Amino acid sequence: MNYLNDLTKLLDKYYLKLPAFPKDVKDFIVSVSPWLALIFGIIAILSGISFFGGFSFLSSIAFYAGVRGYVFVEYLSTAILLIQGVICLLAFSPLKARVVKGWNLLYYSLILSVVSSIITLNVGSLLGSIVGALIGYYFLYQIKSYYK
Repeated sequence: MNYLNDLTKLLDKYYLKLPAFPKDVKDFIVSVSPWLALIFGIIAILSGISFFGGFSFLSSIAFYAGVRGYVFVEYLSTAILLIQGVICLLAFSPLKARVVKGWNLLYYSLILSVVSSIITLNVGSLLGSIVGALIGYYFLYQIKSYYK
């Protein structure tokens, strides 16, 4: 996990120069973040389960169509989605208690979203995921000081 700490320090160096949110906006983000993590965790897990079911059906068709590699990538991407859902659910209690573990779990989920886009090798998805991760980290960076 040392490389993740190095990445965090690198991002912190650049995000330090960006304008900060007002205190009331930060307070609002901190107050709703546990609930958003809970909601999106549940949605991610339910989506992942349904995607696994859909891919199970489509994998037999893909086998005959000769695109077995695509199915493997989609299974892997769906597994990452399920892991992200679990991470978000695990982040709920620490975020509510304002423990740094909750902040770290959201950070790991953010990184997993980029990894999932890299695995699918979809350029549009990758660019969108990177931009989304940069914006997401901006929000995370703004509330980082609230978690000890």
